[in-house]
Amino acid sequence: MRDRLILLPGWGLGTAPLQALADALHGLDSRLHVQIEPLPLLSSSDPADWLDELDASLPQDVWLGGWSLGGMLAAELASRRGERCSGLLTLASNLRFVAEPGWPAAMSAETFNAFRQGCAADASATLKRFALLCARGAADARGLSRQLQAAAPQVQPEMLLAGLDLLANLDARAALQAFVGPQLHLFAGQDALVPAGAAQALLALLPDVEVGLIDNASHAFALERPHEIAAAIQAFLHEAGDD
Repeated sequence: MRDRLILLPGWGLGTAPLQALADALHGLDSRLHVQIEPLPLLSSSDPADWLDELDASLPQDVWLGGWSLGGMLAAELASRRGERCSGLLTLASNLRFVAEPGWPAAMSAETFNAFRQGCAADASATLKRFALLCARGAADARGLSRQLQAAAPQVQPEMLLAGLDLLANLDARAALQAFVGPQLHLFAGQDALVPAGAAQALLALLPDVEVGLIDNASHAFALERPHEIAAAIQAFLHEAGDD
């Protein structure tokens, strides 16, 4: 099913941030079936539990993609499925969300821990702050933030915390190195959550994959600039289909 793309959303804001991108992709190619799948509602922060849930619920032999946390999970699932995955694309997804000595192009542990403490104390206020961070760097950051907040689903605080802990636990480096199918990784030049330097770090790790940097774009670039992102994805899918 090389004409089918599954998109996984990021943390906390539901599927709505990807809808404009899905619509734009369909507008470019009516044969491409784009399906946005919500992340599992789990209280576990063990990546294996999340991957088991996704592997059981998502169709085989499709393109896998995702935004932020969703892209990290898509990478892990693509690696797990191997030849049963048509290809992988990630949007503003780091290989590690929290920095470590071997991967400094990420959010500092101090900043992440403070954010997690804020979520434990007041999940609603933290989601509002998160939407602002996602929109920072956009031409209309305030308007984009309002869009993100307006469509965010109600999620139990313990599940939000589990998602944050999952973010801290995931390390997609081995998965991306193991997956031999086509890969596209798009980053945002003004991303407040995933440093633009992660794009160069990924290229250094995997020089043969497609990596793109969207200048002057926010972490929420799939909602901010859906037609530009869709054009990049469509070109990648077309090129991969010709190989």
